[in-house]
Amino acid sequence: MKQWTLEERYRVLKSPNEIKDLHTKISKSKYRQSYHIQPVTGLSSDPNGFVYHKGTWHLCYQWCPWGAVHGLKYWYHVSSKDLIFWKNEGIGLKPDCVYDNKGTHSGSAISINDELYFFYTGNHRNEKWIRTPYTCVAKVDDDGIPIKLSEPLFGPRADYSEHQRDPKVFYHKERKTYYIFIGAQTQDLRGCVLVYESKELLNGWHFAGELKVIGFENFGGMWECPCIQKINGKDILIFSPQYTKLPYRGENTNHNVYIIGKMDYDTLTFTPETDYQHLDYGFDFYAAQLASNVSDPDKAIIIAWIGLPDNHYPTAEEDWEGSMTLPRELRIKDNRLIQTPISGIESLRHQEIEPTGTLLNACEIQINVRNRKFDLNLFTDISGNGGFRFHYDETKQLCTIDRTGLKKRFNEEIGEILSMPLHSPLKHLQIFIDHCSIEIFANHGEATFTSHVYPMANEHHYTISENNALKIWSLNASIKDDFII
Repeated sequence: MKQWTLEERYRVLKSPNEIKDLHTKISKSKYRQSYHIQPVTGLSSDPNGFVYHKGTWHLCYQWCPWGAVHGLKYWYHVSSKDLIFWKNEGIGLKPDCVYDNKGTHSGSAISINDELYFFYTGNHRNEKWIRTPYTCVAKVDDDGIPIKLSEPLFGPRADYSEHQRDPKVFYHKERKTYYIFIGAQTQDLRGCVLVYESKELLNGWHFAGELKVIGFENFGGMWECPCIQKINGKDILIFSPQYTKLPYRGENTNHNVYIIGKMDYDTLTFTPETDYQHLDYGFDFYAAQLASNVSDPDKAIIIAWIGLPDNHYPTAEEDWEGSMTLPRELRIKDNRLIQTPISGIESLRHQEIEPTGTLLNACEIQINVRNRKFDLNLFTDISGNGGFRFHYDETKQLCTIDRTGLKKRFNEEIGEILSMPLHSPLKHLQIFIDHCSIEIFANHGEATFTSHVYPMANEHHYTISENNALKIWSLNASIKDDFII
């Protein structure tokens, strides 16, 4: 793997011509996705600025143009009319002022009175490389050009560590107040959320206090990408705790969880009705962001990064890595979140394929599970050996996913075997395979499992336990891999 110097990682992109040849090279990769958002070049990570605005869905992702490395971050902008077909729009935000001289880091968006605003973390470093995070804003004009405010809304608080980032902005109609949730870390290295409020969107912000989440006072060492939304009358708090190990997550120390409860804005207290739950049990799922301006009170829409902060992937050798998940609809059932693929995703189906044991690079699989003991082996060789193995144990209502059989192995040190518990017997699986990813929805969204996979030329077969009803559809592409900067 290439060893990047600090100068290479934090180089400023001055012209699209500097990366045009890189795009040409990576566009030929056999692992380029056909219906998942992916980086135009280099690295994509956290989803940012996810919002519905004037008839269009907008999404940005953290982007380092030069290669599969975390360095100088931009926002890259994509848009969609239906959350299925996406087009590249070019740079959404770039680091070009003193407050973000070393990166426009993660944040969110808000659409107010037909005006669109990006809220982001300006990553500033001085000559001694000491970081100061600022909460910054840019108004996006009708041509997609961001116009930054000349000053940040506020800087970091000295009574917390330097880790203060990922502003999630929202408006509370009943209180007629704007709020920003900031992912943070205390001086004694506890993860938390800082809350700011204002009666005006661009002025008057002040620190309201630290969010109290009862029972979670010592849960992880940093809470990234916090967001909150009411679904069907209940408040859902989502965040990404770091620097801790959790059940079902192997040696991973980066996670994505949610808690269902009640938010009291007078006391800044979130009272859980449930324990935390994993948003996704897979190897590669992080930094999920809820879309702003979703009109249906009974659902939310979410998207996440297929990846983890400390992980590395085989396409790094090709100078790119990363994808977004499919957008998912969230609903509440039995005090748990149910995640389903975005409505209308069936429009990507090209044709139904006879189940002959051969996998396609881009396909959807649905299985009605009829056996008490169930096994599905994907990406095997022609003899059914190796691959990505899914086993269900009915006595424990536990699914075990094992990717040690793949020829391209990666991130072995944090574990290649994970489990996904179910709350009801396994009856149905919906699986989406793209060229380097797999997303599994069990029991119509009761639990999900997301992973990168990099099958070789002879790893395009599958085996399945007998007496299970299986359907496969080939899927059309929905992402144009255009070079637009």
